[in-house]
Amino acid sequence: MKVYNYTDLSKSKIEELCSRQIEDDKLVEERVADIIKAVKNDGDKALFDFAKAFDKVELEKLFLDAEELKRIAATIPANAKIAIETAYQNIKTFHQSQLKTEEKVETMLGVVCWRESRAIEKVGLYIPGGTAVLPSTFLMLATPAIIAGCTEIIVCSPPQSDGKTNCYLAYCAVLLGIERIYLSGGAQAIAAMAFGTQTVPQVYKIFGPGNRYVTTAKTMVQNKVAIDMPAGPSEVLVVADETANPSFVAADLLAQAEHGFDSQAILVSTSNEIIEKTLLEIVNQLSILPRKEIAAKAIENSYAILVDNLTDAMDFSNEYAPEHLILATEKFENLIPLIINAGSVFLGNLTPESAGDYASGTNHTLPTSGFAKAYSGVSTDAFLKKITFQHLSSNGLNNIGATVETLAAAEGLEAHKNAITIRLKTVEGLK
Repeated sequence: MKVYNYTDLSKSKIEELCSRQIEDDKLVEERVADIIKAVKNDGDKALFDFAKAFDKVELEKLFLDAEELKRIAATIPANAKIAIETAYQNIKTFHQSQLKTEEKVETMLGVVCWRESRAIEKVGLYIPGGTAVLPSTFLMLATPAIIAGCTEIIVCSPPQSDGKTNCYLAYCAVLLGIERIYLSGGAQAIAAMAFGTQTVPQVYKIFGPGNRYVTTAKTMVQNKVAIDMPAGPSEVLVVADETANPSFVAADLLAQAEHGFDSQAILVSTSNEIIEKTLLEIVNQLSILPRKEIAAKAIENSYAILVDNLTDAMDFSNEYAPEHLILATEKFENLIPLIINAGSVFLGNLTPESAGDYASGTNHTLPTSGFAKAYSGVSTDAFLKKITFQHLSSNGLNNIGATVETLAAAEGLEAHKNAITIRLKTVEGLK
């Protein structure tokens, strides 16, 4: 992990450090475009072919039904079952609190406006597989979808080598009342949910994290279907001062690094001593990790920055716009107002990112690659549409009428003006 001094960094160097561009992005785009085209043209056949090519499994069918999921779920270890149930209850509690009924507003006498929420009827949830099993993502996506009231929830996840899913995802499905898991991963799963196949239903909005192929596919199908957000490899930025614990900081950086080779783990600190001790701790902790090769590669592509003060640290953080921001300092309360761009924030030395990843209740499906400058993480709201309503009484029509007539005339839209005028004449005639 390379160490930089913030005062020595030019604006262009800071922009470079905050960039997540990867050299073979163009090649990924070309491959994803081919996959999407194949799924659009060949439907189920393409999904069977891609499962054989990418997942190394010849599927007999493209989904697991409720009975199969129950059988697989029954093999879950007791402690994992309890952990999933605890996480589910916390996630449910937090996301349930996000359901709000808005008040009606009388913008002027007789003119009443308001909004009401309606669930997106058909949503697609992508649960990654590959190098990690992610029941937590299943909970994070399906729970708010159910709370929102989505009537059709399509779940796609890559098949295992036996052509099934694992007991953890199966138990999540049973717990949540999801009766099918479609055995498709990668860009092909995104294409299947976007365009539909003979087996996989088409949806209106797609949710879920994934690798660069999944992310690229999501951005490419946006002309057909909505997506939760653009999201790439996982990332964390830790702001640490002299009150931080180097072993905690190292653990947090490695927790993010073990996600994948292209994950980023950034340390921004006011203390050179904290940086040096953290780097030593990374070496010590890395040696015993089962995924140490993946984590080591990610750490190699990450960096630390020495800053003069916490204000500079927050300036860099806001420019980087991290998916996860950890404030490893006893002074975190003072820094909260300075946070402009971040997906999810973890406050103080006893709040690791992994708490939010699994069970605190907040959602872990978050914007990456700097998109926290414009996007929020997944919430119950992400599964809802907001529809506006308005009602005019006769008094309201009289009060607003001249304003609308004048503006419509100024824009040369006579029919718009007449829609008011004809009503005003009718109301006047009833007096």
